[in-house]
Amino acid sequence: MSLIKSISGIRGTIGGVPGEGLSPIDIVKFTAAYATLISRSVPEGAPRLVVVGRDARLSGPMVESLVTGTLVAMGFDVVNIGLASTPTTEIAVTGENAAGGIILTASHNPAQWNALKLLNSKGEFLNDAEGKEVLRIAESDEIEFATVDQLGHVYVNETYNRRHIESVLALDLVDTKAIAEANFTVAVDAVNSVGGVVIPQLLRALGVKNIVELNCEPTGRFAHTPEPIPANLTQISELMADGKADVGFVVDPDVDRLAIVMENGEMFVEEYTLVSIADYVLSHTPGSTVSNLSSSRALRDVTEAHGCTYSAAAVGEVNVTTKMKETGAVIGGEGNGGVIYPASHYGRDALVGVALFLTLLAKSGKKVSELRKTYPAYEIAKNKIELTPEIDVDAILEAVKQKYSGERITDIDGVKIDFADSWVHLRKSNTEPIIRIYSEAHTMAEADALAESIKAVIAGMI
Repeated sequence: MSLIKSISGIRGTIGGVPGEGLSPIDIVKFTAAYATLISRSVPEGAPRLVVVGRDARLSGPMVESLVTGTLVAMGFDVVNIGLASTPTTEIAVTGENAAGGIILTASHNPAQWNALKLLNSKGEFLNDAEGKEVLRIAESDEIEFATVDQLGHVYVNETYNRRHIESVLALDLVDTKAIAEANFTVAVDAVNSVGGVVIPQLLRALGVKNIVELNCEPTGRFAHTPEPIPANLTQISELMADGKADVGFVVDPDVDRLAIVMENGEMFVEEYTLVSIADYVLSHTPGSTVSNLSSSRALRDVTEAHGCTYSAAAVGEVNVTTKMKETGAVIGGEGNGGVIYPASHYGRDALVGVALFLTLLAKSGKKVSELRKTYPAYEIAKNKIELTPEIDVDAILEAVKQKYSGERITDIDGVKIDFADSWVHLRKSNTEPIIRIYSEAHTMAEADALAESIKAVIAGMI
């Protein structure tokens, strides 16, 4: 069993001994701790309200019952929006003027996992200090449940999928007329989660008449490993290779990541979801962009080609959105297919990604594979080096930083070394003696070779 407690939420495998898996006791404890935290920000006499939404995984109804019951016991009213994506739940928090929200999803993790993703009153993830405070409260004796006359109530509101879609259609850069006239055939793989409900609805609203649905029944019985990476997407890839569609979209169980499949069955590559959409946005609304340190340099190249400024943030969505607000970025996100478009809201949103990409594709007049060739070519390799527990990982990273001090160094999150035509990013694991090594170059062979050279340097230091 596994239970991972972090500032971004609580995730774990369902069942097991309390404290070792995501047991009912753990769900109640961390929900109550979260309620304790956000109650401090609710003005006297103001509504005490929390939004709850969930993906379709098998444990969802059980976890939902525990979470909503605990919030009621803490004196909060609950707006239960039912099966809803992560971005839909984020939008619902502000739509309801709620004090916060909880998304019940383990994102791309397999079916035995679930999680509590915790939101503030802006529908955004808790920051570092707030997340740590939830963890502290959970282990303290500060939780106090409501008396019988202070108990909250549960209200069901299942309109937010529609409202989310309407908000996407209203975006200035979404052109439903162009999409409809392009007469695309679009394939969708939603891994039998909530994306199977909302993505086809969105496509129809955008004017797409020909939709090929794969794994779009929200049963929670994932048809394949749910992370939308090439190794898991053979079914839609084979369908596309047979010429069945112009473009394929794949989302993870909570619909905040978007992978694109080209008309020939090959992957557009998740990194280029953000790159292509940023290129379209910048062509109409010039401004700065942001991604995390482990995302492709292609976003920087495209941004600078538009005469704009790119900034890097530490890994983690909350860090990206913070940097976006600091720089006034018009588009940003993460290389895992996470598009954050402030004109909509500050959260990774596959619905926004689908609508903007289809508009770009329609207006370009190109096939997806032809569009892909217009962007800088990079490949990212992901490696790691395992160390013995007694080795000081921080000291190793500092030594690497000093060795490459003549290069451009960024140390806001581990150590990233930018070379002329490549980069390498070293991050230590928070749970084991491992240094994760992300490297990018123009070819995978070059990226792997760079990682191996860094491994050799670290081995020599040890």
